[in-house]
Amino acid sequence: MSDFAIRVENLGKKYIIGHQQPDSQMLRYALLRTLKQLPKQLLRRNQKTTKEEFWALKDVSFEIEQGDRVGIIGRNGAGKSTLLKLLSRITEPTNGRIHLKGRVASLLEVGTGFHPELTGRENIYLNGSILGMSKIEIRKKFDEIVSFAEIERFLDTPVKRYSSGMYVRLAFSVAAYLEPDILVVDEVLAVGDIQFQKKCLGKMETVGQEGRTVIFVSHNMGAIDRLCDRGIYLERGLVKASGLSGPIIQEYLTDIMTAPEEDLQKFRLVGFGQNIWFDSIELIAKSEGTVAFGQPLQYKFVIQSRKDFTDLSIGASIFSLSGNCVGTLFTREIFSIKAGETKQLKLHVTNHNLVPGSYYAGFSIGCGNYNSNRQDFDVAIGYPNFQILPIADNNDTISVWHSSWGNIVFQENELSIE
Repeated sequence: MSDFAIRVENLGKKYIIGHQQPDSQMLRYALLRTLKQLPKQLLRRNQKTTKEEFWALKDVSFEIEQGDRVGIIGRNGAGKSTLLKLLSRITEPTNGRIHLKGRVASLLEVGTGFHPELTGRENIYLNGSILGMSKIEIRKKFDEIVSFAEIERFLDTPVKRYSSGMYVRLAFSVAAYLEPDILVVDEVLAVGDIQFQKKCLGKMETVGQEGRTVIFVSHNMGAIDRLCDRGIYLERGLVKASGLSGPIIQEYLTDIMTAPEEDLQKFRLVGFGQNIWFDSIELIAKSEGTVAFGQPLQYKFVIQSRKDFTDLSIGASIFSLSGNCVGTLFTREIFSIKAGETKQLKLHVTNHNLVPGSYYAGFSIGCGNYNSNRQDFDVAIGYPNFQILPIADNNDTISVWHSSWGNIVFQENELSIE
């Protein structure tokens, strides 16, 4: 019998989705459409409710050995976050069994496991107690947690006053430094500054090398490839493939580049931000997510907010199909948004000089830039996918571009010969 850390057997999670269908034939419903001030009870009487079963996960089975670093990949809606919530015991499965060995620390959503009225200091002790640690054990790690999280000045401030980035820094530090046997991390790490993201990846790498098990969900295939030795590919609630991370990543990337047109051009996103988030991102392209070589990239964003924000900008990164970042920008134009407002923005990226090939993009909403401690409030990585097409010459033949030449053409250059 293998020395497993996690064993999942025939796991399934079912949700019941309710749909209300207004009866448009009834006179009262027609009146209610214009008389919005009438009591809501009248509207409910004239709506038919239907229920639908939705299986977020179905018949999922796998085994993870102690010390494995496993990347969970798949498109939005594949069941990744549901799986992590089940592994973290945040929700119960509909059927199947999960066997876990050791303490599990999870970082799934901003602020998970924190009491908003307690200070950062108090929440460190609270989280440690939840993990079954004594005060003496927590005290030994306390200084390292605070130093890594970079929140010394706000240690005795209630965490409800923390920004999303501060939340994540403290939550990750607690999860990583209190020495769980299994560390479960979702894409929530994408919220925050780039330098801290690098620190987190480095820490997770160290945790894995120390023999503890790491489960990591991300759309950044470069991070998955660097950090994880194994991968599990989920699709529509099922395990499509599992094994060594390299082949699993390649299978996933091949699939997303052959997705239907509606998936390539527009993707509905659930943002990570608590107070501001991307509602949708659209690549403006003439045909099936393709852009001719030399033509600008154009994106349309729909952004929603629960609070007032000023001095916001959009950050963008372009990734090759292998997950390597080939370029990054931050918009010079800044914008504001009010609580409850929905704002539409368009981004034009000209002179990008990407060579023909397949790419995907990542976007952020934040303040500042990479030289001034930029703080990201929401991040979306992996959508939409697109291809740069080669151009035809005068003979209508398509030019061939060797990918080994690189991903960017530097057209503006000058050579001085003496």
